[in-house]
Amino acid sequence: MKNITDSFLCLGYWPSAGSFGFNTDILATNPINLSVVLGVLVFFGKGVLSDLLDNRKQRILKTIRNSEELREGAIEQLEKARARLRKVEMEADRFRVNGYSEIERERFNLINSIYTTFEQFENYKNETIHFEQQRAINQVRQRVFQQALQGALGTLNSCLNNELHLRTISANIGMLGAMKEIKD
Repeated sequence: MKNITDSFLCLGYWPSAGSFGFNTDILATNPINLSVVLGVLVFFGKGVLSDLLDNRKQRILKTIRNSEELREGAIEQLEKARARLRKVEMEADRFRVNGYSEIERERFNLINSIYTTFEQFENYKNETIHFEQQRAINQVRQRVFQQALQGALGTLNSCLNNELHLRTISANIGMLGAMKEIKD
């Protein structure tokens, strides 16, 4: 029995001699355990890690391709927008030039219209003044004629007798009739 007990003592003393047990020597066990764990991880985890990295690589490449496509689409849209902007700017310049020329043309037409209207008003004014002058002259002539006629009639009535008076009236009526025929 002693051999069996000695063998247990021996096994307790030499834990790496084929039995399981705890080795309390940290410096001796940690590098061995780490190398075993790393070996197992590399051997079994190589495929899984490789698959994970390949999947990640594919996702990154897909994202890059999508980004490139989006970038190209954005560049195309930018070029289209720039072309539309150039077209709109050219149309705006054309409208601006046409607008300025149209404004100048309208301004010129308005000035000409105002000048023509002013000339018409000036002509109407001059015609009205001439008409009023002629009317005033005619009124003055009629009054002078009436006063002269009244004065002559007054002188004739005081100087003439009935017979001479009737002859003078007949002569004047004849003269007025002759003047009326000349006017007509």
